[in-house]
Amino acid sequence: MTQPAPSAQHNGPDKGALAAPSDTPPSKSGGGMPALGLRLDVRILSLLGVLAALVLVGGITEPDAFLDTGNLQLILTQASVIGVVTVGMTFVIISGGIDLSVGAMVALASVWATTLATQEYGFAGIAFTAVIVGLAAGLVNGVLIAYGNMVPFIATLAMLASARGLALQITDGKTQIVTVDAVLDLGLPDSYILGVPPLVIMFGVVVVVGWLILNRTTFGRRTVAVGGNAEAARLAGIDVRRQRLYLYLLSGLCCGIAAFMLIVLAGSGQNTNGNLYELDAIAAAIIGGTLLSGGRGTIVGSVLGVLIFTTITNIFALNNLQSDVQQIAKGAIIVAAVLVQGRTMRGRET
Repeated sequence: MTQPAPSAQHNGPDKGALAAPSDTPPSKSGGGMPALGLRLDVRILSLLGVLAALVLVGGITEPDAFLDTGNLQLILTQASVIGVVTVGMTFVIISGGIDLSVGAMVALASVWATTLATQEYGFAGIAFTAVIVGLAAGLVNGVLIAYGNMVPFIATLAMLASARGLALQITDGKTQIVTVDAVLDLGLPDSYILGVPPLVIMFGVVVVVGWLILNRTTFGRRTVAVGGNAEAARLAGIDVRRQRLYLYLLSGLCCGIAAFMLIVLAGSGQNTNGNLYELDAIAAAIIGGTLLSGGRGTIVGSVLGVLIFTTITNIFALNNLQSDVQQIAKGAIIVAAVLVQGRTMRGRET
């Protein structure tokens, strides 16, 4: 049966409907959901094609260095830290929010977890402190945004400045060296499982859990609904403020986990940790198909976005290109992705 074209007055609910997870069973009376699934599949295939092209470029320009097993493990390990942050960021953006403080939260959690007092409690003390600090910072963001009615941009920008300042105060500008062997051993090749670094395994677990939450739980459906149309979600009985609080808590949790991973990777805590992580996480989510306006996004797409950016950075480094060139390239990719999103959305409205 042919469905009537939606009127202009119903743009909000239609946006929420389109934002439903791609693996939701299609309705018997319409073909909208299969079309959405096809669009998502095409997007994922496109990202895989871009990643394959980058691997080809790396293999051609620096075949010995790029295709070395150690370098491939390095790419995956570096992608793991920012990847965990990106999972949390994806949830926030899908809900229609933004979190500019993720890098600062990683820095704060990493330095707080590596103080001499914390290290006295060993592996568990460092891991627990990193996660708790991340959760606490996420809680502050969530309360300010959900119950203080602050704009996410402003609230998280304030957290960025505050967390960076507190991290600097804790370290006094010095690097805090980790002396707990159990933590340092996780970054050594001897701890690899079948050639896979433990940090990559942790990243994989976070991705799987994030995918399940977004696509297989009521929490995920509520996240999409809030991002698609917050007022419609409220009228449907969803506690929008509480949902947003939980989402920023989730982002803080991911930052705490990423901070612990960064401690393992660097063997230290510094107030400069997580620099520009907010840029990388937002860019990866956008490249992966997450709408900045909210209501749509995928964990798989965000993960591929992380891998694409990490591979680009690695190729630039192997070819001795300056870091400023890398940042320019990232900025250009973000602009291109947003332009493509805007054109796609305008095409659907006409």
